[in-house]
Amino acid sequence: MTWSHWTISPFITSVFFILGVLTLYWVSQNWLLTFLKTHHHSVNEAIINDWYGLLYMMVFVFGMQSLIIGQSDAWAFMNFQLIALTFCGYFLNIRVHYYYLYPLVLIFMIYNQSIGYWQSWAHAIVLIGFFTVLGQLRKRVPLQTKNGQIAIYLLVCASFGAILWWLMKLKFNLSWETYLQEWSYLLVFEVLLYIYASMLSANAQLKQNLVSFANHDALTKTENFAAYTNAINYHFTVSRKNGLKLTMMMFDIDHFKQVNDTYGHLAGDKILQHVTQVAETVFQANNPQITLYRTGGEEFNVIFPGYDLNEARPVAEQLFMAINHIAVPVNDHQIQLSISVGLSELTAHDQTPTDFYQRVDGNLYTSKRNGRMQITAK
Repeated sequence: MTWSHWTISPFITSVFFILGVLTLYWVSQNWLLTFLKTHHHSVNEAIINDWYGLLYMMVFVFGMQSLIIGQSDAWAFMNFQLIALTFCGYFLNIRVHYYYLYPLVLIFMIYNQSIGYWQSWAHAIVLIGFFTVLGQLRKRVPLQTKNGQIAIYLLVCASFGAILWWLMKLKFNLSWETYLQEWSYLLVFEVLLYIYASMLSANAQLKQNLVSFANHDALTKTENFAAYTNAINYHFTVSRKNGLKLTMMMFDIDHFKQVNDTYGHLAGDKILQHVTQVAETVFQANNPQITLYRTGGEEFNVIFPGYDLNEARPVAEQLFMAINHIAVPVNDHQIQLSISVGLSELTAHDQTPTDFYQRVDGNLYTSKRNGRMQITAK
């Protein structure tokens, strides 16, 4: 039995195994969130993060332990368990109160056939303390903080790891050599976890920023034409397939080019921002599912899922009244605003989202041709 066989090989295998488990978690969680968003389900990412992460790691821990239940080397996967705990408690920042862990730990002790050992009870208490401290550490020293973060993180992991492995040493009568080796492995795993999770977190944040940038208008912060295209394709397909109601509104700001030419483009930008804020306030007060999109310079589209024309028209009239004749202060001027509106509901004659769009667009231009500042709904 060589040092290489018993130390280097298991260590390298463990590193790749842990990284594989973590990678599978990130991939599966991202797939789940993408699936829910693609199908336009309203999801709370924090809740998905909390419970999916906890469930995933519980399956991982119970699955690994099932291989060695009742054996003399039942301590062999403890580092994997501690890595899972660190990942959930610190890197995922799972907001689960510590007292929810009591039944989970008790179930694990029964499952692991270790409930009759005092060392197991002490181990459980220290584990819960470890999870609690990790959560507090994450709140006080966020992952994005660099100064001294890794030192505090390693100090916490090393301290709790030393206590937990000491309890395992007592329970399984491990040698000091094994104790120090496993504790050292834990520290290396924790460092690798920190580096790996930090990289994934940075990449995920970058991806989120890119997606947000691609789907939101930089000036008004509302969703843009790309987001509108994705949404109308989805709602059109679902509404046609399931016989659901769907209404769309288009409006634009009257004489907007004249405002730009007279007062400058900064004044025009301020007006666009103001109109967006008013519109989002009106829609949020009625139904958060009503979504506003800036689809052109001064042109906006609004999708009303589940609304027919008669149900959507009062909301359109609220917006109409809220914006028309409003005075927006720009420098030393009070700029009067008005909008023209086109409104229509989905019909059986609409074969594509473009057919629907063109009819609503036609209603908008009817309003503009007939003197502006009016609603055309048909």
